Amino acid sequence: MTIAAPDRTIAKPDSLARRQWLAVAVLIAAMTVMRVIYACAIDLRTDEAYYWTWSKENVLSFLDHPPMIAWFIRFGTAIFGDTNFGVRFAGIVAMLVTQLLLADIVRRVTHDFRAIVLALLMPEAALYYGLLMAKVSPDVALIPFAVAMVWALVRLAESGDGRWWLAAGVFAGLSLLSKLTATMLLPAVAAFLLVPHWRRRWLASPYPWAAVLIALALFLPVLIWNAGHDWASFRFQLVRATANHELSLRTLGDFIGLQFGLVGFVLLPVVLSGLALTAWRGYRRGNAVAILLSTAVIVPFAYFFWKSLTLRVGDTWPMFMWPIGFAAAAINIAMLPREGFPKWMIRSTIFWANTAVVSGIAFVVLVFLYYVVSPFNFIGRADPAGGEAGFGQVAERAQAQLQKTGASWIATTDYRTYSMLRWYFGGRVPVIQINERERFSGFRDPGMTSIAGHTGLYVGREPDDTSPLWASINAVREPLERVDRSWRGIVMDTYALEKLTGWTPELAPPENSPLYRARVLAGEVRLPLRVGAREAVAQPYFGCDEMAHERSVLFLTRSIQSSFSAKH
Repeated sequence: MTIAAPDRTIAKPDSLARRQWLAVAVLIAAMTVMRVIYACAIDLRTDEAYYWTWSKENVLSFLDHPPMIAWFIRFGTAIFGDTNFGVRFAGIVAMLVTQLLLADIVRRVTHDFRAIVLALLMPEAALYYGLLMAKVSPDVALIPFAVAMVWALVRLAESGDGRWWLAAGVFAGLSLLSKLTATMLLPAVAAFLLVPHWRRRWLASPYPWAAVLIALALFLPVLIWNAGHDWASFRFQLVRATANHELSLRTLGDFIGLQFGLVGFVLLPVVLSGLALTAWRGYRRGNAVAILLSTAVIVPFAYFFWKSLTLRVGDTWPMFMWPIGFAAAAINIAMLPREGFPKWMIRSTIFWANTAVVSGIAFVVLVFLYYVVSPFNFIGRADPAGGEAGFGQVAERAQAQLQKTGASWIATTDYRTYSMLRWYFGGRVPVIQINERERFSGFRDPGMTSIAGHTGLYVGREPDDTSPLWASINAVREPLERVDRSWRGIVMDTYALEKLTGWTPELAPPENSPLYRARVLAGEVRLPLRVGAREAVAQPYFGCDEMAHERSVLFLTRSIQSSFSAKH
């Protein structure tokens, strides 16, 4: 039997249980309100604005990612309009759904009150989930569907009803529609199917194979779009997956540091130790649920660890797996006394789990207060949120130059500036990224009648205004001004504004044009940040959000350094 029987020795009296459930509900409600305030108060990130532009298009899929995140945003903005909260609303809902699914997984496996509470509160104690799930990304869409797939397989193990394979297939397809990294859960599903003694039963059953067909059917929008675009998304992602560079302990340190910072300095070791015991329990005893939970985290973690030896792993890439790890850690705490582990080990595990939750929630609240209440900037240009804030200053100057020069459209040369300008101008002025046109396959006409033969305004982050790309563009460029984008007194970026005449951008250049192909490998990003007596120079890395990643890495590194210095 893969699902443990209830442990009656730890059942709570009804009155006490009701009070404790009320306390947990109040805490979760308070944390949810905090995320709502954060979602409303913090400027939209460039990637969030980029995904918002997707939500305005009627295409099956996109170059960078599958379409689910665009559907999430469209759902929120249909209710709350094109506001910060409208864009981020689905992320708030995704967090609550994830918590409920985790709680039900743990309840069905353990019937242990304490373990269920831990499953609910561990996400609240992790910075990425407790606060940053309020910022939408493809990972925010993937997380609830990945956990739901695991939940359906736990229901299968509990009931033996093969129809739960069909539900798992639905959630697997929705996961693939969210982000392609959902494929990293396949080894866990395969182990769940093949390692336990039931392998012959399910291999001979039509249900697992029907689940595969359901997942592929739901994934058809991405397959159809790619078939019509020379499999562009898969080629785009394959470059990242197959990239090889020299061994670098620095990128490994960045990856480990990010996991500690985003999951929790105490919570991460608690989860990893729980996963180790869960894997031992699963593969030694053929426990299907333990095999599923442990493999769903260990395999992706091992892959990202390996890739981090040679390149920077994006800060959000591993985030889909840790909620499953939270469930495994909570279940492990309930299983230890039932399996006769030493009392000192049980007490220590419970102590560190409680410490992880309390300290983690305190840390999440402090970060919230820093960004929403505090007027200070303690981290300078390395700040991961401030590094993308203050774009309204650029939009304001762009509006002034549109009126002054009579320009009727805006040109950019990077998707971040393009996205933020579309967000701030809200469709009032056509905005075009003149390069990387591969990103915009199937997008609607931005309003060529207002562009062809009319003066344009170029807005670009330095040093993009001096890019060799301009050699292939015959526009007449007239420099207008430089605009600083600042946050809490610190200049984060400088933008060039130029008048463009005598040229009309080409929306559909040929594939051999320098204006067509999207960049995958970032160039060297230099951040003039002084750490100690040396300048910090960031190295290239693969990803959509290089600058935010670099700032996150430096922010967490400085936090660790400060904490270490305080103790010594």
